[in-house]
Amino acid sequence: MRRLLKFLHTMGAIGLMGAMASLLVMLSLAPSPSSLAEYALMRGTMGAIATWIFFPSLGLTLIAGLLTIGLHRGFHDAGWAWLKAATGILVFESGFVGVLGPMQQEAELSAGALAGRVDPATLAGSLVAERNTLWVLLAIATANVVLGIWRPRLTRLPK
Repeated sequence: MRRLLKFLHTMGAIGLMGAMASLLVMLSLAPSPSSLAEYALMRGTMGAIATWIFFPSLGLTLIAGLLTIGLHRGFHDAGWAWLKAATGILVFESGFVGVLGPMQQEAELSAGALAGRVDPATLAGSLVAERNTLWVLLAIATANVVLGIWRPRLTRLPK
């Protein structure tokens, strides 16, 4: 069970960090909303990556990590494991609010603008916030990888 959970956690982390990196590249290459067809295509693709790669990978990583902590007594008193759990939950919540939601919403808005139902002037308002959120989440995910590899001796609070 431990190897399966480690495998699932690792595969989730690979997908999560890969999705974040690809979204950052796409954000930096996103055309201006004045090129509406290209912008809508790019934002639709980004919404699909957020929905079908980022979110499932995020869930898999968090669930496998929490199950690992819960099932293996050696991790119950490991401060590094609890720090990873806390930051993992932070990444999960921030991923919903700062990445998944805005990406899906902007994909819908840009498709609506392309169809003439939405004013194109309302587009691209969240690009900077999305980029900043992704950089922060990628840094936290990298720190979690470092914690998992080096497992520093962090003490837990006394009971």
